[in-house]
Amino acid sequence: MSTTTATPDVNASDVIDGLLGSTPGDHIDTLRSLRPDARANAQRSYEALFQPVDASEFSLAERYAVATFVAGLHRDARLTSFYAAGVENPEQLAAVEAEIAAGKTEGPYGTYRETGLQSENQPGLEFEVTDAGRAALGDRLTAALEHAHFLVFHPRDSRPERLEKLLSAGWSTTGIVTLSQLIAFLTFQIRIVAGLSQLSQSTKGA
Repeated sequence: MSTTTATPDVNASDVIDGLLGSTPGDHIDTLRSLRPDARANAQRSYEALFQPVDASEFSLAERYAVATFVAGLHRDARLTSFYAAGVENPEQLAAVEAEIAAGKTEGPYGTYRETGLQSENQPGLEFEVTDAGRAALGDRLTAALEHAHFLVFHPRDSRPERLEKLLSAGWSTTGIVTLSQLIAFLTFQIRIVAGLSQLSQSTKGA
């Protein structure tokens, strides 16, 4: 499996600044400069996940496909387009886009284990990749997208046994850990970009 893929075109020194079109001294730059450690850690996390030293357990092509799917589930067109630029296989990208459409829902869902919280249980979509998607994506990416959807919309339902599908599809323990880290990072990045974008728009409109 290839571990190389195209890198989306964005400010290489800071991907969040690049996504927001931020320039030195503007409002976004000023805000982010107030928390330099958080800013640096966000960039380091991105680089660790999308410019890894070793992608043998979770290829770059798979990472960009999963990232595109997660951004699409969050309805973030900017991040979806950004990560989609790293998916070089047109058939695979089309399949991911189709699964985004099939998997869109409102959440979060889940069942609390604590007795006192049972009244707050919320059933929801248990997403499964379509047959056409499975054929285009293969077992590994199929399992990865289903896992990603589960973590995005069913966070309180996480159980060790949920990982069995990934293991059966050929994922290693290391790959599963990195996959889960990537999904968590994307959720964080999407919220940061959305929040800073809102602040920027509010400032311009003031």
